Amino acid sequence: MYTKLLILLLLCATSLCGCKSVFFRTVGVLGGHGAQVHADILFDAPHDLKLDVYSPQRAAAAPVVVFFYGGAWVNGERAWYRYAGEALSRHGIVVVIPDYRKSPQAKFPTFMDDAAGAVEWARANAAQYGGDPTRLFVMGHSAGAHIGALLATDARYLARVNMKPRDLAGFIGLAGPYDFAPFTDDYLLDIFGSDPEAQQAAMPASYVDGDEPPMLLLQGLADTTVRPGNTRSLAEKLTAHGEPVETKFYPGIGHTRIALSLVSQFSGWTTALADTLDFIARQAPTR
Repeated sequence: MYTKLLILLLLCATSLCGCKSVFFRTVGVLGGHGAQVHADILFDAPHDLKLDVYSPQRAAAAPVVVFFYGGAWVNGERAWYRYAGEALSRHGIVVVIPDYRKSPQAKFPTFMDDAAGAVEWARANAAQYGGDPTRLFVMGHSAGAHIGALLATDARYLARVNMKPRDLAGFIGLAGPYDFAPFTDDYLLDIFGSDPEAQQAAMPASYVDGDEPPMLLLQGLADTTVRPGNTRSLAEKLTAHGEPVETKFYPGIGHTRIALSLVSQFSGWTTALADTLDFIARQAPTR
């Protein structure tokens, strides 16, 4: 029943933005389990940016994940990824899902400053939601994985909030576009510019220098939106610098299904949730 419903909604979501909202909100309801949800918290007043916190019942010194949602840097809403917050908090993790400014109102690297500000907020406020700020991860899907990976590789962004990549316990990327320059797509040119050097400067793979946190890169092999070569390229560069990186490739899985497999009803599609939980447990063991 759940699968048939989601297939119908997914077909609608591919063509109508309003239907995307219905689709993701339906997934959020299916994935719900009664986590403590602290919604609409203002973390950047000048730009009216808000975030939602999902905290487990009776959480204490729990790992913290800042999750950046996807949407090709032009759309997406934090409420669409409620299912990710619910899924991770079900397993004892405090999850922060923030807004960031998107194109056409904001171009690269504006949204990177928003992302760094959200991480700074999480570190400063995690404890009041049962989280441990020293066990802080960033995670994202699609464009959100690009944003998280840049925070973990290009030290300039976290430096603006007095942090560095290795202050993170780790990065987890779902179907991330980490190394896709050069490009000629009009909407990408509008976001990142047409200059080849500027495009390369937006690639997380360009900044690997041996000062990165551990990474888990999850990728569907049937993904035609973000090609698996992005994950392979970033992983190869991390390995060349002696950085800890793990990759998981899921046969037959496309761009959306890898994220939806975090929902318990669809966990049979991939082991993404189990792989994520295992990575977090090893990088931030319980004290």
